[in-house]
Amino acid sequence: MGAAERKKWLLALFSALLVSLLLFLTSISGLNASYAFTSSWINKPTTIPTHGPQFPPSFAYYIYGGGGDKERMLRLLLAVYHPRNWYLLHLSSDASTLEREWLAAAVRSVPSIQAFENVEVIGKSMWLTNMGATNIAATLRAAAVLLKLDQGWDWFITLSASDYPLLTQDDLAHVFSSIKRDLNFIDHTSELGWKEQQRIQPIIVDPSIYLARKSQIFTATQKRPTPAAFKVFTGSPWVILSRSFLKFCLFGWDNLPRTILMYFNNAMFPQEGYFHSVICNSPEFRNTTVNNDLRYMIWDSPPKMEPHYLNVSDFDQMIQSGAAIARQFQKDDPVLTMIDEKILNRRHNRVVPGSWCSGRDSWFTDACGQWGDINSLKPGLQAKRFADSMTNYIDDLNSQSTQCK
Repeated sequence: MGAAERKKWLLALFSALLVSLLLFLTSISGLNASYAFTSSWINKPTTIPTHGPQFPPSFAYYIYGGGGDKERMLRLLLAVYHPRNWYLLHLSSDASTLEREWLAAAVRSVPSIQAFENVEVIGKSMWLTNMGATNIAATLRAAAVLLKLDQGWDWFITLSASDYPLLTQDDLAHVFSSIKRDLNFIDHTSELGWKEQQRIQPIIVDPSIYLARKSQIFTATQKRPTPAAFKVFTGSPWVILSRSFLKFCLFGWDNLPRTILMYFNNAMFPQEGYFHSVICNSPEFRNTTVNNDLRYMIWDSPPKMEPHYLNVSDFDQMIQSGAAIARQFQKDDPVLTMIDEKILNRRHNRVVPGSWCSGRDSWFTDACGQWGDINSLKPGLQAKRFADSMTNYIDDLNSQSTQCK
């Protein structure tokens, strides 16, 4: 080993130890917000994300959580990180300022994130409630922020702190490279059933939209009729939406997105119907819907508010499912470590290695502490399972058997 190579190796070792020390310190202390990790030894990107149909797609992630979720959100971010993507992290208003500062500092401590500057933490947070309009308002705000940060990404993905990926970003981008980039993955139906009377017709007022504190929702004594000016669709609140459709929702050239938003502002669960109703009432976008949210979940029958918590006993089935994301998980459940070790090849407090990582991987050095071509991909075994699932979804789309019926 030459002197130059030895010096480079020692520098990488020192960098990894310093990052590990910082992450350890943040786990035992509150980490002041004024602490900024700006050391000059950080490698600068040798390539920048290149967008276009001849290059892999990129994703804009909106990751959110509440008080006590800062470590879960950091772990989730590291599990889905890639230099080509953008990330917006939102700790809701029930989290303390100290938690928000800890998360921002922990994000800045990751060498690749500091170098590529593609992760933002929301400073002025919103209340997030299970019912009412705050969640859909926060999601639309996140989409607008991510569009302002960069307009080169292709799909918008919503994740909560209790979600976790079942494949690498190389796997995800590889499979999405084979499909049209105007497709929207949104589980939907117009068969409202019991939801019509219990979730669509009740009139809800969410005071958290206009008050500085969290407040219980108000329910009117009377109900309203189901809309006749547009058809109501409902489904999973977890969506993967194209950039073109989100632009329509935010800057729509007709009044449809705003009309439907005004209606769902007083609905019990707007996130279960807003995007679904906009896309299925829009002639331009209704034929871009893949009727699946690409997630693995286990529900009661009839379904409750949330799916079952997943654990080690569910590992084999969720991996074989061909889904991209699973929910929901308890904090630090052992099954998350199994996913890290057996699927993502992710070490503690490190990002998932991909084709873009060019460093030496060991307990002391992080392979993703150095990088090469960030526009290259190296798919693994899960990509094949996910590709098989995607083929089935696209076949259903082409048969038009599941499009906004």
